[in-house]
Amino acid sequence: MGKPQFIHTEKGEDLVVLSRRDYEALLARSGDEAAEDAMTARIIADTSAAISRGKEIALPAEVWAATEAGENPIRVLRRHRGLTQVQLSAETGLSQAYLAELETGRKHGASSTLKTIAHSLRVPLDVLVP
Repeated sequence: MGKPQFIHTEKGEDLVVLSRRDYEALLARSGDEAAEDAMTARIIADTSAAISRGKEIALPAEVWAATEAGENPIRVLRRHRGLTQVQLSAETGLSQAYLAELETGRKHGASSTLKTIAHSLRVPLDVLVP
């Protein structure tokens, strides 16, 4: 939410100025179903636009759950994309043995290496390095 603007009028009224987005969010939280529906539609539209621009990604819940449970994100995403270590190795130019070490946590990888892997897996770097 943005910061509201407070105005005190000459008549002694206190006014609060909000952006339309913040106002609609406030209505949605208060139980106004039409406002809640509008807010949901806006969230869906904003998220879809961000995905189209490559600013957000959509991955299945099980992918997120696996990484949150401590599984290596490179391994989880590689498998989700249907790639073997050999295939990812060919795409990234990294050796299969090195990818295996990254996936097991024996090695951590330089930032440039992780960027290359993220690009091949079609995810932002911060998905691999939270």
